[in-house]
Amino acid sequence: MAMGGLVSNRNFTSFIGPGSVYQLGKDLSPQRRGSSCVFGVRYGMCFHHAKDPLNEKVSKPIPTFHDEVQHYSPLSQKSIHCMNLKLKASRRCQCYLSSDPYSSSLIQPRAVYGLGLSKLETKMDSLASTEGTGEAVLLEGNVPQVSSWWQQFPKRWVIVLLCFAAFLLCNMDRVNMSIAILPMSQEFNWNSATVGLIQSSFFWGYLLTQILGGIWADKLGGKLVLGFGVVWWSMATVLTPIAARVGLPYLLIMRAFMGIGEGVAMPAMNNMLSKWIPVSERSRSLALVYSGMYLGSVVGLAFSPVLIQNFGWPSVFYSFGSLGSIWFALWLRKAYSTPKDDPDLGVEEKRLILEGNASNAPVSDIPWKLILSKAPVWALIISHFCHNWGTFILLTWMPTYYNQVLKFNLTESGLLCVLPWLTMAAFANIGGWIADTLVRKGLSITVIMQSIGFLGPAFFLTQLSHVKTPAMAVLCMACSQGSDAFSQSGLYSNHQDIGPRYAGVLLGLSNTAGVLAGVFGTAATGFILQRGSWNDVFKVAVALYIIGTLVWNIFSTGEKILD
Repeated sequence: MAMGGLVSNRNFTSFIGPGSVYQLGKDLSPQRRGSSCVFGVRYGMCFHHAKDPLNEKVSKPIPTFHDEVQHYSPLSQKSIHCMNLKLKASRRCQCYLSSDPYSSSLIQPRAVYGLGLSKLETKMDSLASTEGTGEAVLLEGNVPQVSSWWQQFPKRWVIVLLCFAAFLLCNMDRVNMSIAILPMSQEFNWNSATVGLIQSSFFWGYLLTQILGGIWADKLGGKLVLGFGVVWWSMATVLTPIAARVGLPYLLIMRAFMGIGEGVAMPAMNNMLSKWIPVSERSRSLALVYSGMYLGSVVGLAFSPVLIQNFGWPSVFYSFGSLGSIWFALWLRKAYSTPKDDPDLGVEEKRLILEGNASNAPVSDIPWKLILSKAPVWALIISHFCHNWGTFILLTWMPTYYNQVLKFNLTESGLLCVLPWLTMAAFANIGGWIADTLVRKGLSITVIMQSIGFLGPAFFLTQLSHVKTPAMAVLCMACSQGSDAFSQSGLYSNHQDIGPRYAGVLLGLSNTAGVLAGVFGTAATGFILQRGSWNDVFKVAVALYIIGTLVWNIFSTGEKILD
C-alpha cells in the first residue's frame, strides 16, 4: 500500500488511499487557485478543493482503508506536527510531494525488499518554498510488506525443517518394529532366528539405494528423490500388518521395500542442503536435520507401547505410516530442489544462498574415476565405517547391556535407551552452532569437530570398565553418544565441503560403508560376547575410533576437491 499526503497552508490537503500511485493529473503552479487535483489510484482517491487563500483551516473527513474517519487539525504556517500512521501496507515506499512547478515527478514510490517488520512512521516537515511560504511537505515512511510470520520465515530454513520432519518420520517408522515385534512374534509363533531375519531384512533394501539415491538426487534433484522416499517407506509401513498376516515372505519383502525408501533419504537430503544452505549455516542445519532422526527414535520408542497397549500392534504401523501423507503434501507445496527453482524466494535471500556457492546445475555424468582417486573421499568412507561401528553397537546392544550388566529390568532398560538419543539430539545442535561460529571467524572445523566425535566416545567407553555404579555407567554411555553427535558437524558435513555438486553420491558411498559397519558390528558383538566380555566389545569400538581419528586427521580436507 502506498501512502502520500500533502498538508499545505495555501493550496490543498490530500489523501492517497491504498493502491498504485501515479503523478498528479495537473500541474500545481503558485498562480493557480481554486482548481481541483486528482490522483490516479487503484483503490483510493485524492480529493480536496481549496479556493480560499492563505491561513485557511482544514478539517475534512478522510476515508481510510478501514473506513475510519480521521480529521486534520488546524495547522499553523510555521510548524507542522509529526504524525504516526499505523496502517497495513504491502510495500515499503517513500514519497515526495512538491508544488514546485518545475518538478517533473511529484510522487515517486520506491519498493524496498525486507524480511523484517517495522512500524510505519510518517514524518512531515515544512519546507520553505522559493516564495518564502511553507508550501511543500515531505512525507517519508518505511512501509514493509505486512504478512504472517511464517511468510517472513527464511525459505532455506523451511527446507531444513521439512528435512528434519522427514528424518523424524524415518526413524519413527524404523524403530516401531523393534517394539511391535514382541506381540507379533507371540501371535505368529516366530522364534528368535525368524525375528532376527525380519529385523535384518530392512537392510537389504537400505543398502541397495544408498549409492543409487545419491545418483538420482544429483541428477534429478533432491525434492523428487526425497519425496519419493518418504511416500515409498510410508506406504510400506502401512502395508506391513497386511503383509505379516499374508505370510512371512511377504513381510520380509515389505521390510526390504521400506529399506529402499529410507535408503534414499540421507543422500537426497544432503543434495538439498548443499543447494540451499550457505557455508556459514551448514553445520547447524545438518545438526538440526540429523537430530530429527534421534528425536524420531525417542517418539517411536515412547508412543509405540502406548498404541500397542490400547489399539493393538497394527495401529503403530497405520498411525506412523499415515503421517507421511501430511508431510508429502507440505513438501510438494513448499520445497524446491534449488533456490533458482523457487519463484517466491526473495531477492536478498536468493543472493545470500547463491553468492559463492557451487553451480546448482544438475549432474549429467558421475566422474567415478575422479571421485575414487581422491584421498579425502576414502578418508570419508573409512571414517564413516569406524564411526558407525561404535554407534550401531551402542544403539543395538544397549538394552542388553543395561539388563545383563547393570541389572535393570526391561522397562527400565527401555526408558534409559531414550536418554542417549536425547543427548545426541541436544549435542548435535550445540555442536552445529559452535561449528558455524568458528566458520564465521575464518577457522577450519574439519579436524576439530570430527576429532571430538571420535575421541569423545572412545574416552567414555574406556571408563565403563572402571565405574562402580549403574548411574555412572548410564552417564558414560550418554556422554559417549553426546560427544559422538559432534560428527554431524565434521564427517557428515564434509561431503558438501569437498564436492557440493556430488554431495548425494559422496554420502551414498560413505553411508554404504557405515551401514555395513552396523551390520557386521552388530553380528560381531554377539560373537565376541559368546567368547569374551563387554570390555572386549568396547575395546574393539575404541580401537576403530582411534583408527578413524588417524585416517581423518591425515587425509581429510575441508576444501573443495571435486567440481
